[in-house]
Amino acid sequence: MEDYRTFMKKLFIAAASTLFLSLCLVGAQDTKSAPASAAADPAKLTETAPDNFKAQFDTTKGKFTVEVTRSLSPNGADRFYNLVKSGYFKEIAFFRVIKGFMCQFGIHGDPGVAAKWRTANIQDDPVKGSNKRGTITFATGGPNTRSTQFFINFADNTNLDGMGFSPFGKVVEGMDVVDKINAEYGEGAPRGLGPDQGRVQRDGNAYLKKDFPNLDYIKSVTIVPAAAK
Repeated sequence: MEDYRTFMKKLFIAAASTLFLSLCLVGAQDTKSAPASAAADPAKLTETAPDNFKAQFDTTKGKFTVEVTRSLSPNGADRFYNLVKSGYFKEIAFFRVIKGFMCQFGIHGDPGVAAKWRTANIQDDPVKGSNKRGTITFATGGPNTRSTQFFINFADNTNLDGMGFSPFGKVVEGMDVVDKINAEYGEGAPRGLGPDQGRVQRDGNAYLKKDFPNLDYIKSVTIVPAAAK
């Protein structure tokens, strides 16, 4: 029969093993519930963008490239650059697409990440460019409310210039791909039959994929390496 010390040693080892397993399970649960994107902390994404850079979009319709000119809209260019570098643009829906007008995107598909960015606004930039066909611009909800939502102009929407919409770049390759982005749902609710932005913020891609299964998505956006001089 084992002595008391041996019995207590085995009991201690068993208890320690159980505790270790419990901690591992808790850690796994915490990891699973954490935001899926490295872009979940806006306060850390404040790098200054290069004067000029290109970003390639890989979408469910194909690839296109945007060229950004920082001097056109410095605050906007910096925000877009940081979002791209952080990997924010993964499974991001083109949730508002209106033929002859524009396609809008930028609400994160993970509601936890979207919530982090909802009030992470940047200051407005003076309008130096024009919302012509192929330009990319921030969507806003009023003065100084730019965050993560963007649109690409299908047409010359120069009437937006006087409303404070400041373009920061333009599509330089693949505008034919942009033209093919699915517009069947049109304007968003409540004015149209498309997705409700409040629901997108709250329920993310689960809502979009269930109720609007034919939407197109951004699979990724990457900075195009600068050509060697």
